[in-house]
Amino acid sequence: MLSQDPDSADPPPRDACGVFGVWSPGEDVAKLAYYGLYSLQHRGQESAGIAVSDGSRIVVYKDMGLVAQVFSESVLNTLHGYIAVGHCRYSTSGSSVWENAQPTFRATPSASLALGHNGNLINTLELAGLLGGQSAALAGRATSDTDVLTALFAATGIGVSNEANGSSANGSSAANGSSANGSAANGAGHPGVEAAALAALPLVRGAFSLVFMDEQTLYAARDPQGFRPLVLGRVARGWVVASETAALDIVGATFVREIEPGELVAIDERGVRSHTFAPPAPKGCLFEYVYLARPDTTIAGRSVQSARVEVGRTLAAEYPADADLVIPVPESSTPAAIGYAQASGIPYGQGLVKNSYVGRTFIQPSQTIRERGIRLKYNPLREAIAGKRLVVVDDSIVRGNTQRAIVAMLREAGAAEVHVRISSPPVAWPCFFGIDFASRAELMAGNLTIDEIRESIGADSLGFVSLAGLIEATTIPADRLCHACFDGSYPIAVAEDEKGKHLLEPVGSKAEG
Repeated sequence: MLSQDPDSADPPPRDACGVFGVWSPGEDVAKLAYYGLYSLQHRGQESAGIAVSDGSRIVVYKDMGLVAQVFSESVLNTLHGYIAVGHCRYSTSGSSVWENAQPTFRATPSASLALGHNGNLINTLELAGLLGGQSAALAGRATSDTDVLTALFAATGIGVSNEANGSSANGSSAANGSSANGSAANGAGHPGVEAAALAALPLVRGAFSLVFMDEQTLYAARDPQGFRPLVLGRVARGWVVASETAALDIVGATFVREIEPGELVAIDERGVRSHTFAPPAPKGCLFEYVYLARPDTTIAGRSVQSARVEVGRTLAAEYPADADLVIPVPESSTPAAIGYAQASGIPYGQGLVKNSYVGRTFIQPSQTIRERGIRLKYNPLREAIAGKRLVVVDDSIVRGNTQRAIVAMLREAGAAEVHVRISSPPVAWPCFFGIDFASRAELMAGNLTIDEIRESIGADSLGFVSLAGLIEATTIPADRLCHACFDGSYPIAVAEDEKGKHLLEPVGSKAEG
């Protein structure tokens, strides 16, 4: 089992997942999915999986670990077809175990279904109740909201027909090691899956950017709020759907448009068709611009890199400092540090070196290493910072352990002053829409004043960009963004019994990640 990174006492904000789908006859879709997932690895590092279909059978291969650890050349060479769905996961619902890895798989009377989900549902228990006796059929030990959603799509009891063109086919599934497969009769697609999705999606509440498939059709759907990004792209022989535009770039796809909030898209040999299953009420996640998305991604027409640089400029205006050098906490804070330096006139430089290969590891750190785990991630450039008054730009403070360790490390390396600047407002509220933030009790800004946080992390001064400044940098109207983690204003009310990662797990039986 993979262990957490050595600095697990203060993990960074983690997104639920990355999703990728491709419909492209004549292409090696498994390898396209692999490279797509590789470019989305930052969105989830616990497990990875790819499902492929050759038109008559779906094969799923998934396992715990990073994309490059799960898939080898020999594995990819066994995944043949012209449709693929890929997924990389960080668990925000259900434990980090193989059974909760995605894509999830189900067989219906007329077709098979494989599904990948980015987001977090807020009516999981309600949806599980709709399944009735079928809820007991959740695959193996699977306990995620995604498995409930997949079962709902596959269920025959939601008032839609699952017949494919008037004919039926036997579906089968098996889980052996890291694979599952199912088959269905050949035909001109499976309108039952499409109809079932259209019937089920209006019942679902919360954040969901979905990519799923039957044997012959690729589907994509996005919740009415559009919490998580999802985009459509064109390749020479077909179509691609991905969590971020950067994934389109990596596989050589051309950006076409975003999947709209409340939209279901189906892609097959007839082309792309669109259905609106709910009125759009856009509330895109503001934190995507702060940390989650790659800087080379564009969301809602705004470059993430440009937004982060602009946030840095705003931060310099709102919280100036007398200093000699501006340094980022790499890598996500680099654009904001560049913007701060540009606006302030203080030179920009590198003061911390990040080990790009630190993350989840098979080696359990000793207590000595754990106590100094930050050293495995960052090491100071002593000659660059000794005797200098530093502005240190970071993207967010969650529990504060990382910033406390970095400030101490910089002082040990000879920094004369350490002024911390944060390119997001204080994170004071948990997220229920796809980011695994701590509970409010664990969030530093949920319990301390700004000056108390400054004192706790040991900085000479501390400044957070204002919420208004952050929103303005995105160029997106405030009423089209979700900023609940900053101000507690949730776009959708969340019932108390729907909060938490382990809703479907019996008390005392939660598997360890």
